[in-house]
Amino acid sequence: MDKQQEGIVLEVIGKMAKVKASRHSDCENCGSCPGNTALIVEALNSVDAKPGQRVAIEIREVNMLKAAFVVYMVPLLAAFAGALAGNYAAPYLGIDSLVTSIAGGFGFFALAVWYVKHFDHMARTDERMRPVLVAILSKNI
Repeated sequence: MDKQQEGIVLEVIGKMAKVKASRHSDCENCGSCPGNTALIVEALNSVDAKPGQRVAIEIREVNMLKAAFVVYMVPLLAAFAGALAGNYAAPYLGIDSLVTSIAGGFGFFALAVWYVKHFDHMARTDERMRPVLVAILSKNI
């Protein structure tokens, strides 16, 4: 199921629109972002909205779940896998298993952080991951 938010178009740049939207209930419950209750969203302007119009923004829930998994779970799983790999490699390297486990955990974690940054760059350039304006709710504020 896709999530919809309402917002006001601030600016249109090509086929993109900057929309000021209120945070949805998931964001309000989290509270990890500082600041007021509004945020600026860059969305594909599929309805040809103009500045000042109130619009509906749709964000695919699959994309939100994928992004949350990549950001939170991939580094954790990578650190665990690296520690296991380091522990497994210790007898072959002739080094204490604690040292190789720590090194493997840090190494795999660093690779996971690099992947998260790469995923973020890909998500920003992939139009399928972007929010989309789906309807104009009012002509002007």
